[in-house]
Amino acid sequence: RASINRPPTPDVEEDQIQEKQLTLQDSINIKLIESGEKERLKELLRERLIECGWRDEMKALCRAYTKEKGRDNVTVDDLVQLITPKGR
Repeated sequence: RASINRPPTPDVEEDQIQEKQLTLQDSINIKLIESGEKERLKELLRERLIECGWRDEMKALCRAYTKEKGRDNVTVDDLVQLITPKGR
């Protein structure tokens, strides 16, 4: 398939497989939303994060940073940048 004058052409089968995978992912997402399961899972995650203290830990980081910098000198973007690496 490859020639000296042009780059190799990708196989059609690889493209079709990738499209099917995206479609499968979309299909699963749609089913989760329709059944209400996605919302239930999100709520369960929220509860678990609260139970293990993660939410309080993130809140404490934000409060300490705000106290250090001053309330008027802190933006939401600053807080997001601060807690994102630690929150993961």
